[in-house]
Amino acid sequence: MLATYAVIIRRSALVTAPVALLMIVGLLGAALGVALVIAFFGISVLVVGRFARVSPQAMMGAAIGTYLLKILVLLFLVGRFQDSTAFNPRIFGLTAIVCVLTYSAAQMIWSMRLKMLYVEPDRDR
Repeated sequence: MLATYAVIIRRSALVTAPVALLMIVGLLGAALGVALVIAFFGISVLVVGRFARVSPQAMMGAAIGTYLLKILVLLFLVGRFQDSTAFNPRIFGLTAIVCVLTYSAAQMIWSMRLKMLYVEPDRDR
């Protein structure tokens, strides 16, 4: 199951990369937004992957916990940089949102296309 999840994550990242490149062209705010999204999803992959080895319930708890943490950090950063003159904070926020939505949509599409077993037939009872 962990290998299957890794495939979905890799494919979703590959779909998100071109969108990120389009957003980053010449914009410092976009570059910071992309860096933030990369850091967020990298942390999620590590944390959820570790908890996936424990149990599906622990994995779900870790996924929800990292999601809430990412939302709080994003709210803090957007609030902190809203009056920044070094870069455009709207582009920063827009880039983060577009990359997150692209990544999530790609993850959903790849998950639907993947033929994952719901039951492990050769598992010991």
